[in-house]
Amino acid sequence: MSGRPERPLLSSELLGFSDDARVLIVNCDDFGMHRGVNAAVVEAIEGGIAGSCSLMVPCPGAGEAMRLLRERPEVSFGVHLTLVCEVGLRGGWGPVAPKAKVGSLLDEDGELYAPARSSEAIERARIEDVEAEFRAQIEAVVAAGLEPAHVDWHCLLDGGRADIFELTVALAAEYGLAVRVWGEAGRRRVSGLPVVDHDFLDSFSLGLDGKAARYARLLRELPVGLSEWAVHPGMGDEESRVVEPEGWRVRRSDYEFLVSAEARELLREEGIFVVDYRGIQERWRAGAGAAADRWA
Repeated sequence: MSGRPERPLLSSELLGFSDDARVLIVNCDDFGMHRGVNAAVVEAIEGGIAGSCSLMVPCPGAGEAMRLLRERPEVSFGVHLTLVCEVGLRGGWGPVAPKAKVGSLLDEDGELYAPARSSEAIERARIEDVEAEFRAQIEAVVAAGLEPAHVDWHCLLDGGRADIFELTVALAAEYGLAVRVWGEAGRRRVSGLPVVDHDFLDSFSLGLDGKAARYARLLRELPVGLSEWAVHPGMGDEESRVVEPEGWRVRRSDYEFLVSAEARELLREEGIFVVDYRGIQERWRAGAGAAADRWA
């Protein structure tokens, strides 16, 4: 024996892959925002390289998105927990819980904050209001007859606050879900449970120029272990351009790469495994309760 300590297992190994496997979650965020996003997400999963999506319950297109999921029980999805609302959809996108029960989550106009004010929203939010809203969003999905595999957050790094992170892990344990964890502090707090092994990619962080080539390079250079891309496909239709005068270009460029023949061929050539959260959910169900107890 060498006497050297054994290295911690990669999350990909916890999921049953070999120690040299390259494993990737390609998750379409913001499902339910509106029809153009919904159509692009479905096509990116059914005809492209995406493996799962995250449903944003308070949005105008959430009802359609839930119908699409009921028609496609094979699609793995999560609940994209949100406390903010894109400016172009204000008035049609509010909290799921009654406003009287989540007052600290609302701005001076009685609406959810815009993403540009997310720091202010998180600073003001009472944890009991956050719990009421997050629970209402999860319950709305369950009441629709759907079975999510995980939860994650819209526009927030690991919940935006330590107590919100802890609350979310506790809710996930209660509902039998996994949690997307991508910050280093969060990974430490749920050690032993499968989370991404490497830096997390949010597609809004990529420039538009040469984006397809950048995606191709990222696939060729994907490291061993579990990685995740949070992508944001959209059709770039007229409604998209009104809601997000700049952001729609990010969504359209994501969509074009995800459904391209080049993307599918690169996965094949590189031997990359694309997975969803269902296998991760099984491990979290077995261990998240104990993890939540550590900070209960």
